[in-house]
Amino acid sequence: MRIRTTSTQRTYRYVRVTILAATLLLIVAVAVQSVTGGVPASLSAAYYTPAGPMFVSALFVVAAAFLALSGRSIEQGLLDVAAVLALAVAVVPTTVESEVCGPAGRCVPSAVVPTVVNNGIAVASVVYVGVLAALVLARVQGTVSRGVLLTAGSVGVVATGFLLWALVAPDAFLALAHNAAAVAFFLLIGAVAALAAWRPQRAPQRFRPAYAAVAVGILFALAGLGATLVAAALGADTTVPVPWVFLGEAVALGLFAVFWVLQTVELWDEPDPRLRAGT
Repeated sequence: MRIRTTSTQRTYRYVRVTILAATLLLIVAVAVQSVTGGVPASLSAAYYTPAGPMFVSALFVVAAAFLALSGRSIEQGLLDVAAVLALAVAVVPTTVESEVCGPAGRCVPSAVVPTVVNNGIAVASVVYVGVLAALVLARVQGTVSRGVLLTAGSVGVVATGFLLWALVAPDAFLALAHNAAAVAFFLLIGAVAALAAWRPQRAPQRFRPAYAAVAVGILFALAGLGATLVAAALGADTTVPVPWVFLGEAVALGLFAVFWVLQTVELWDEPDPRLRAGT
């Protein structure tokens, strides 16, 4: 029997599947690099390897898909902000150990900085244009609400915060912005999963334990990453027997994939891009 669907429903199904495909793209690219060139010190360090283009591309696809699923729910507002953070993770690479870093030991190599500046300006410009366009469209369509204004304001604040940070303290920005954006991104994903798990109106009963597990798992993964980074700063060897930062990031990425599988299955028959109509 042929299942009838609307074009809108099919479109948003494909967008959700695209997020899963982008995640798989990143996982496979990093896995191939790990086998052929050795396990990178961190998942983010794949930026500097042959897997780098796939790392950046996957994050851009996820960001675009998050925005394409835009709706009026609290969860979707959080995902809209997460989209901007994903772009920051993509365009501002993590620091790496290199001889060119001098006494600092770790840095974003100077040869990469012009790329960061170019791409950062491009992304910030598009984000600002996107916020303005979203507000104009909401006004024209008569869909302006407190949630729309709050989401647009939050996206603008995040973009402006990163921009001012880069202008006022460029060295600190290059050293810390990637990790700050990555941690904030996964915290928002965890928050969305927590909302789905602990607010009965958000998800059917059968999905809530899995969402709760994702939220708790992300929290533990981030706590583990934090402990590992502190240990590294104190001089402990965190690369034996495996790169612990890489492992922690891989766990967080895996939980993100699980979260989005759950979202895709739960919302497969939703005819509307909003996660929860009328919220």
